Amino acid sequence: MGTRNAINDGSSNAPRLEFQQSWWAMNLLGEDGKEWTMEQKFEKIADAGYTAISAAVPSQAEEEEWQRLLDRYKLGFNAIAFPDKVEDINAYIKDAKRFGRVQYLNLQVMDSFVINDEAIKLLSGLLSQASEAGIPTFIETHRGTVTQDLIRTAEYVRELPELRLMIDLSHYVVAGELNGSLTKTEGYFDTLLERTSGIHARVSNGEQVQIDVGAEGDHPMLPHFERWWSKGMSYWLRQAQPGDVLPFVTELGPPGFYAVTRRNTAGVEVEISDRWQQALLFKKIAEEQWQHVLSEWK
Repeated sequence: MGTRNAINDGSSNAPRLEFQQSWWAMNLLGEDGKEWTMEQKFEKIADAGYTAISAAVPSQAEEEEWQRLLDRYKLGFNAIAFPDKVEDINAYIKDAKRFGRVQYLNLQVMDSFVINDEAIKLLSGLLSQASEAGIPTFIETHRGTVTQDLIRTAEYVRELPELRLMIDLSHYVVAGELNGSLTKTEGYFDTLLERTSGIHARVSNGEQVQIDVGAEGDHPMLPHFERWWSKGMSYWLRQAQPGDVLPFVTELGPPGFYAVTRRNTAGVEVEISDRWQQALLFKKIAEEQWQHVLSEWK
C-alpha cells in the first residue's frame, strides 16, 4: 500500500470521533406529512451537531447545489461506492476528485457470490488502486456484498493487513439470526472490530435488520451494539495517530428498504418509528461511549 489507509486532517490534534449522517437515511423524513426539502435536511443535520454527510458523489448536474449547501452549513462529505471489479474504482476516484471534498470512500463490494481467493484478489486490487490515488478507503460489512458472510469476512481480514472496515454489525446479526447466545459470534466480531475505521449505527434484533430501540434506548439488543461500538472505538484509538478521525455514521434506512412500516386506512405505508429521533439517540449514545473510551486512556 502506498499510503496509510486512515482519515487524517493533517493536524497535531488528538484523534477524534466525528458524527456523520447518511443522506439515504434522510429519505422521506419530514414533518406534518411533508418531506423536508434538501436544504431543510442540511439544516437539520448541521443543527443536530453532525459534521459531515455520507452519500454517493453527486452528479455534475447536482454538484453546484451540493457544494453550495455543504459550504453554507459547514459540512464535510464522504462517498459511498459499489464496485464489482477492480477497474470500477477508477471512475469513483475520478468523480471524488472532481467533487473535490471527499473525506474517504466507503465501498460496498459486489457481490455475495464472489468468495475465497477471488474475493481476496478483488479487495486487494480495490484497496491498492485507492491507495495509489491517496484516498482513505474502507470496506463496509454488508449483506449482498463480498462481506455478506461473517466467517469469510473474518478470513479476508486475516489475509489482508491493509483491509480496514466500515463496521455495520446489524447485517451479521440479522443474517445469522443472532438473538440468543452470542458466544460463538464474539470472537469473529472481535476480529472485525480490530480493523474498525468507521461505524454505521443501526440495531438489529436478529429478525429485522433495523428496529426501534425505544425513546430511552431500553431494547435488550441495544447493549450488545453499544458494546460492539465501544470496542470498535477502543481498537481504533489504540492505533490512531494525531489528526486521525473516526466517523460514526447514523444510517437508518427509509420505508421500502429497512424501516418497519404499517399500512394505514388509505393504503399508504407508514413508519412505526421516528427515524430522526432514533438517529439522534444513537448519536448521543456514541458521544457518551467515546468519552468513556477516552477516560480509560487517560
